[in-house]
Amino acid sequence: GIILSNICADLLEEYTDYNIERKMNMGTTVLWNAITNGEVDVCTDYTGTILLNCLNEEAKGDADDVYNEVKEELHKQYEIKVLDPYGFNNTYTLAMEPEVAGKYNIKTYTDLTKYSREFVFSPTLAFENRADGLPGLQKNYDLEFKKIKSMDGALRYQALKRGDAQVIDAYSTDGLLKKFNLKVLEDDKEFFPPYYAIPLVREDILKDHPEVEEVLNKLSGKIDEETMINLNYQVDEEGKTPEEVAHNFLVEENLISK
Repeated sequence: GIILSNICADLLEEYTDYNIERKMNMGTTVLWNAITNGEVDVCTDYTGTILLNCLNEEAKGDADDVYNEVKEELHKQYEIKVLDPYGFNNTYTLAMEPEVAGKYNIKTYTDLTKYSREFVFSPTLAFENRADGLPGLQKNYDLEFKKIKSMDGALRYQALKRGDAQVIDAYSTDGLLKKFNLKVLEDDKEFFPPYYAIPLVREDILKDHPEVEEVLNKLSGKIDEETMINLNYQVDEEGKTPEEVAHNFLVEENLISK
């Protein structure tokens, strides 16, 4: 999220003369409240998150159907315009150590249900409590774990490595999936909706500054899953700052000058 925010801010600064104030590290609820009440004019969010947690609707259809519904409802209810997707789906997933998954021949969530009662699950606290997280997952897959021990950030990845946990939640574009070379399980019943990353802009801003839409749509389809994983990896593993990674990406894509 911080990388994407800086990408948008850098792009706007390159093509406009606006003074961009960067507000980073907002949680889902805080960010949603901020853009709906006018404290934030531009942000990035995810189609599935908006549909399930903000609009309180169930996901129906494919990725395009979810995108179109979110786009229509945000315009109608909140006068917020949804711009073109960046190109990647940052859905939730479950991950395991390859050796453990291989030992039990676990490739899918359904496979996991056969052995989950033997495993410790370490999700984030948010995932443990979100309707589109653990509660819904348990209902749809009949998943029961020996113990659920929530922890945030890289700690749950380290718990896998130590053997303190056997399953964690992750975003499909987490750089740490690459760092720890984890086995990502298949959501074979397609419980998780598509979480395509999309720029949101308040329509009152676009009335006064219509060029914002054209500038941000330069990112349309530019960031696929592999690209986002690599951008995250540069921060998580290589120690680069999100600001540096965002700037370098835009230079490499010839979207801004050096």
